Amino acid sequence: MEKIPNYLENVTDSSGKGTVAIADLKIQKNDLLSIQIFSLSNKPELSDAPFNQPSIGGALPGYLVDNHGDIEHHRLGTIHAEGLTKTELAQVIKKKLMEPVEVLANPSVVIRFMNLKVTLLGQVGREGVITVPGERLNILEAVGLAGGVTDYGKKNTVRIIRETNGQRETGIIDLTAKDIFASPYYNLVQNDIIIVDATQQKIKEAEQLRTMQKITFALTLVTVSATISNILFRN
Repeated sequence: MEKIPNYLENVTDSSGKGTVAIADLKIQKNDLLSIQIFSLSNKPELSDAPFNQPSIGGALPGYLVDNHGDIEHHRLGTIHAEGLTKTELAQVIKKKLMEPVEVLANPSVVIRFMNLKVTLLGQVGREGVITVPGERLNILEAVGLAGGVTDYGKKNTVRIIRETNGQRETGIIDLTAKDIFASPYYNLVQNDIIIVDATQQKIKEAEQLRTMQKITFALTLVTVSATISNILFRN
């Protein structure tokens, strides 16, 4: 029988130690961003209120990154956002507020992702889309939220499909390996698709089940045909 490895099977007491470096998420097309602008000024003519979206039913609508990678700010116009981090986009917006004319005094910009999600498919407890809690999610957390890898899932060859700068790439991550934390696919990004393939044992059992179903169907047809023939000949 095929051996099913455990999570982090090869991790020792010390192999998980080290500096944790988490890269900032890059903004992608179809991201929905919450952008809030604040100013320290108390002057009515320098109010930050016109630069913030009014809430709808108590919720902010957000700014959608379009197919060109741009957002359309209701006061600042078109701003290119794709490929930038939240911090970088905030700097771009602050510059627009201060140059060439200062329209807000000492502005600050707070940006949040509103629709971060990843998708898990294959041999997990629950396939489907997972909304990312906060703005940080790693592969182990995602698998846990999906109910874990089933007994028939390959933990050592989990595939992650990711789009970066308009290019689709596929990476492999081993959930049993001691160097899992160093993988560029350990920390997930928005719209990642995680696929857990079936083990050979699962594939073999599925093939056997299909074969038995075909045999059962054939035997049923033979039995029905024989029954009909007996009835016809008796008559």
